Amino acid sequence: MKNILSLLIIFLVITACKNNGENQQVTADELAQEISYATFGESISESEAKSKEEMAAIFKNLKPGDTIDVKFTSTVNEVCQSKGCWMKIDLGDQESMVRFKDYGFFMPKNIAGHEVILEGKAYVEEMSVEEQRHFAEDANAPEEEIAKITTPKKTYSFEAKGVLLKE
Repeated sequence: MKNILSLLIIFLVITACKNNGENQQVTADELAQEISYATFGESISESEAKSKEEMAAIFKNLKPGDTIDVKFTSTVNEVCQSKGCWMKIDLGDQESMVRFKDYGFFMPKNIAGHEVILEGKAYVEEMSVEEQRHFAEDANAPEEEIAKITTPKKTYSFEAKGVLLKE
């Protein structure tokens, strides 16, 4: 009786440890689904997001007045320290100023260095001296730095309808 019980236990252990011949590899899509994001604004997905390098190339081909709908991923360089109403996003050798559609949502102020996925409208604009100074004040820039802003500048801008913040 002991031998039968021992054989039964060994058989159960062996069959429980088998993987039934199924492939146990995880695909990139399955892995992406396991990454969790906090959603801000409209609900968007992480699929088909362009890289920051691809986005930089798109911006370089835009002229003031052009607008393009796009989704891309990048890293947050800076966030408005007043209330989280804008971000500056890394594009390699440039940055993009990101605002949020209809001021409908704000971002946490402590996310510099975090990865985000943004979806919305990319455009190029000329930012006035007043607007540049306003953003510098929001970023708590020193008065001397704000006073040095004396000419309008061409900026890569983005109006996000939704943002995913990697948790």
